[in-house]
This record gives sequence, structure tokens and C-alpha cells, in this order.
Amino acid sequence: MPLHIEDKIYGSFDINEEVLQELLTSNPVQRLKGIHQGGASYLVNPEWNVTRYDHSVGVMLLIRLLGGSVDEQAAGLLHDVSHTAFSHVIDFVLDYENQDYHEEIFEEVISQSDIPEILKRHGLDIAKVMDEENWKILEQPLPDLCADRIDYTLRDMNQQGMMHQKDIDSLLKSLRFNGEKVYVDDDGAAEWFVRFYYKEVIDYFLHPLNVYGYQVLSQSLKEALQRGVITREDFLLTDEELLHKVKSSDDSTVQQLLGKLHPNVEVEYNEHDYDYSQHSKLRYIDPLVQIKDGNLVPVSQINQSVKEATARAKTQSEKGTYVKVLST
Repeated sequence: MPLHIEDKIYGSFDINEEVLQELLTSNPVQRLKGIHQGGASYLVNPEWNVTRYDHSVGVMLLIRLLGGSVDEQAAGLLHDVSHTAFSHVIDFVLDYENQDYHEEIFEEVISQSDIPEILKRHGLDIAKVMDEENWKILEQPLPDLCADRIDYTLRDMNQQGMMHQKDIDSLLKSLRFNGEKVYVDDDGAAEWFVRFYYKEVIDYFLHPLNVYGYQVLSQSLKEALQRGVITREDFLLTDEELLHKVKSSDDSTVQQLLGKLHPNVEVEYNEHDYDYSQHSKLRYIDPLVQIKDGNLVPVSQINQSVKEATARAKTQSEKGTYVKVLST
């Protein structure tokens, strides 16, 4: 019997493959329903509430739309299974500058779950599925397109009301995969995606309220970890389970920090008088576009607007975000 999925980005799907059905209903994947993609963001803005489950299912579906194999769809569904509570907040807590703690523990999390048995039972090679080097739709190095990068941008921006579905549909119709690279057949669609990608990695990731949430939550969790209120293993709980454990403690320092996280916080950008600051390396995008002779070229070679958008994003990224707290 098919497992029916209604996705707000890609529409309706009936999943008939038993291995995908079992993975979708497995505990590690279901846990992602309680892991917010934006980390602390939903605590200060309830509308920033996309989950890792939404994103993981979306990546699987986009791979499916682009003709990816069942193995690659499984890899897409599982690629974020090792994300800890509050996603990348753990990287701030443990001072992982490359924000890759979830990648470091990926094999361990998979091996300690029922996922290997599910894959084995259906004849899928565990090592092959787990190695993202095998999957050209799922992952590509920047500045190329890939399913992971496309989905989190579309999903976050759509959730925030910045994208119209008709524009998303136009992009999806223009996407192609040639066995090696994901590309678009229309430079206008590529320019549109670039513009929203920078809204994602600059305007959203470095939004003063977002930066505030990350900084305060990471401070509180770091204190909780150092004081023995929580352990590193507790980060494999869901967001709310971990938050409940921390809130249940009687540590006044931790409680004081947690009390600063709520939707009524008021902050502003102020580079001269600030309480928090954050810088990040620019993630820039330059989608491949098919031109009239059939060759693929980076869209920046044929579209001046993309070059200008990347230059602006680079300037903003290097400058960073400076947050002044107005009221908590």
C-alpha cells in the first residue's frame, strides 16, 4: 500500500518503495519532526519553524523529481538524521567553526539505529547510501546547485512568505540533471534562485533576531553542559525534550539565560553599540545554465545581475551582523 505524502513545495506523492516507506516511519527519521532547521530561531519567531523532517523529505522528493535512484532518495532522506537538538546550535556550544558536528557523528548515529537493518533487508548497500560522494543530485560543492541547497532555500523562503508557488514551480520545471551536475535551462530562473539564496544566507541566517537567538541559546546550553545539567548525549533528544530538561534544572545562571528567549524580544542592527556580533564565511551560489550551443556555463558569465548580487552578499557577509538588544 502506498505511503502518501503531501509536500507544500513539491505537491502530492505516493511512495510505493518499501524501503523508503520503512525509512520514513523509522525512529531516527521521525525524530527529525522535533528538530527545527533554524535552530533557536523558532524560540524568538514562531514563524521560523521549518523542521529537519520537512527538509529531509523534501530533499528525497526533489531527488525523485530529478530522476534519482531509490538509493539516492534514501540517502537524501537520511542525510540530516544526525542533526542534534536545535541543529547547528551545537556547533556554537562546542565551538565547531566549520559547523559540521552532525557530519562527525553521522556514521555513529546511523550504526546505532535500525537504519542499517532496514537498508540491508531491502538489498541496499549501507556504505554506499551513507557516502554522499556517491550522490550527485543530493550534494555538490558550492557554488553549484544540489537538492540539499535548493530545498532548504525554497522551504525557508516559502515559509517566510517571500516566495510564490508559481515561481517555485517555474524553477522546478527548469531544473535538469545530466548525470553529473544539476543545472537550469533558463538564466532567468537561475537569477531568481540566486536572489533568494542570498536572502536565505544573508538576510535570514544573519538576521539580528536570528543571531540573537543562536547566541543566547548556545550560551545557555554551554553553561548547562559545563555545569552537568545536560550531557553531550542529550543533544540527540528533540528540541523540546532538551529544552524541558534544561528548564527543569535549578541552575540560576542557565535559567536567567533561557528567560531571554521569547517572541517578544526586541533587537536592532547597530554596529557601533552592540551586545552580540556574528560573522560567517560567504556561501555563494553560481548555478550552471545551459546556453544555446548546449554547453553549461555559470550563470554569472551571462547575467550581470548575478555578479552584482554576489558582490553585495560578499560585502554583507564580511561586515557581519551586530545586534543591540532593546528589550528582553
